[in-house]
Amino acid sequence: MTTPKETPTVRPEEVLIEAISGMLAGLSHVAVGASSPIPGAAAFLTNSRAPTKTRVSILGSERNFFNEGARELFDLAGQGRIDAFFLSGGQIDGQANVNLVAVGDYRKPKARFPGSFGSAHMYYLVPRVILFRWEHSRRTLVEQVDFISAPGVSPANVHRPGGPHALITNLCLFDFDRQRARFRLRSVHPGHSLEEVRDQTGFDFDLPEDGQVPFTPTPDAATLETIRGPVARRLAEVYPTFAARVFDLGSAA
Repeated sequence: MTTPKETPTVRPEEVLIEAISGMLAGLSHVAVGASSPIPGAAAFLTNSRAPTKTRVSILGSERNFFNEGARELFDLAGQGRIDAFFLSGGQIDGQANVNLVAVGDYRKPKARFPGSFGSAHMYYLVPRVILFRWEHSRRTLVEQVDFISAPGVSPANVHRPGGPHALITNLCLFDFDRQRARFRLRSVHPGHSLEEVRDQTGFDFDLPEDGQVPFTPTPDAATLETIRGPVARRLAEVYPTFAARVFDLGSAA
């Protein structure tokens, strides 16, 4: 009799990597910023599943397709040649507005962030923008942002091919309804609860139509092997600190 293999322990980061990868399936070109290791890992995972279909470009990577950095990224977005991108912010509100500037009075802020850079440009042009925030709290997910760096929705008479698709955090995954300008809770990550999500979210959100909120699926053993093997090794080239912390890999791995 063979001894059954134990189910590997799944790290919280790996739950998010699998969930994000599912939202990238079938896309032609996924672009990732220079400070987005979990989205980057998800893009690599998607690429490993369909290497001839999904092109992955990561700013800061020696293997990316951007010879001119962010300038080329913005140009490709303007041409409609990027299918998915990721945005984060110091604050994100219930209408998917993103704040990358400051908290409090703009002239005397309580905190300042790096700045908007090209966030609004990408938000308007990339069809599938996935918002990402590891810290899910009322401090970060607010009823209304203090400064709009990139608006989640636009008036009906504004041509806008791009916009928010989803918001994923360390607690859960939301879908975004652009017509209603509201988030809907799709799933709660294992180890967390709907009550916790409600308690830690500063904006109102919808539930699935049947009122039942499932858990976010965890990656199976084969997927974990891919994440911890080839995906982690590729990630270490761009995000060595993250790879060392999460996957015990150094920059030379």
